[in-house]
Amino acid sequence: MSEKNNIVLIGMPGAGKSTLGIVLAKIVGYDFIDADLVIQNQCDKTLQKLLDACGPEGFIAVENQVLSDLKAERSVIATGGSAVYSDEAMKHLSEIGHVVYLQISYDELKSRLSDLQERGVVSKNGVGMSLHELFDERKPLYEKYAEVTVNVDDLTITAAARKVASALKGLVPEA
Repeated sequence: MSEKNNIVLIGMPGAGKSTLGIVLAKIVGYDFIDADLVIQNQCDKTLQKLLDACGPEGFIAVENQVLSDLKAERSVIATGGSAVYSDEAMKHLSEIGHVVYLQISYDELKSRLSDLQERGVVSKNGVGMSLHELFDERKPLYEKYAEVTVNVDDLTITAAARKVASALKGLVPEA
């Protein structure tokens, strides 16, 4: 795997990484990998059960290991929102793919997310963090790792996927 022929999606929970990722994969003719499902399959637990069992730091360690070992070719990889807490994992992902930050405003995020607890959302600073605190904590990390940033506020999934595909023109080989 010498060339960066994958697309790696990062962003807040609710930004559309998984849903948009599937549509994007169809547009560019790539496979689709949902990193959260890979973690669940490898650990044989839901993300929330894994988080309950390991705590935030333990979960981040598991996620880091799974993502660091991920092998893919011509795939759209939707990461969990907490992937950016793992420098090793993000370094690996940026070596095998173009990292795209699906950027959404805080107001858009608030309207998309109902219950953080249900989603198995990990915060570095532990439990009891507000959505705004989580947003403020992660935003600089997404910006740090992003090769391409695409704002997806007020876009349908298909329109957002097309916008990402357009932003990647010339970076990824067409199917």
